[in-house]
Amino acid sequence: MNIEVNKDKAVVVFSGGQDSTTCLFWAKKKFKEVIAVSFDYGQKHKLELECAKDICKKYNVEHHCLDLNLLNQLAPNSLTRTDIEVDKDSPEDGTPNSFVDGRNLLFLSFVAIFAKQKGANHIITGVSQSDFSGYPDCRDVFIKSLNVTLNLSMDFQFVIHTPLMWIDKAETWKMADDLGVLDIVKNETLTCYNGIKGNGCGDCPACKLRKNGYLEFKKSYKL
Repeated sequence: MNIEVNKDKAVVVFSGGQDSTTCLFWAKKKFKEVIAVSFDYGQKHKLELECAKDICKKYNVEHHCLDLNLLNQLAPNSLTRTDIEVDKDSPEDGTPNSFVDGRNLLFLSFVAIFAKQKGANHIITGVSQSDFSGYPDCRDVFIKSLNVTLNLSMDFQFVIHTPLMWIDKAETWKMADDLGVLDIVKNETLTCYNGIKGNGCGDCPACKLRKNGYLEFKKSYKL
């Protein structure tokens, strides 16, 4: 089956958090048509999916949520299991217990299958090697490797974009500000591992990273 490639169409891996929301608006500036795809993988904070849905509805983005509950069965972690408390600090060795083995591999693979059916040439994800918290599937080498594999596996010319790959959280806040969506990202997104919108719980690694980045952003850019 021949599917025509649309180089003006993009699919964003969208969680409703700070990074993916910044990437969503980055994509809206860059491409004529943008579709957001979220995943239900049994995460404890279901509000994440509601945030994603609400943001897409409010800002006129086509949104799809795919069922990936199998991931919860395969990879026990603090984001999906109520009996595992989220690490407050990243361990010196190994990955934090919030790391979900294979998550970005599966997310990007499923998004690529979806994107091909839509004829979308571009895939956007908010991974960052600068702020990757020890997550191996946020590294540039992984993304480049997977991009080649996906193209070969489906005989389709995907281009995976990672706008945040080489910037830290302060620079991510700056990008949101430059895009004119700073207040949206600050108030309407959910980054917190404990499922609290906006500034979050302030205690989990995601909240600490977000807050420290925001303070550095305000200091560096004299807001």
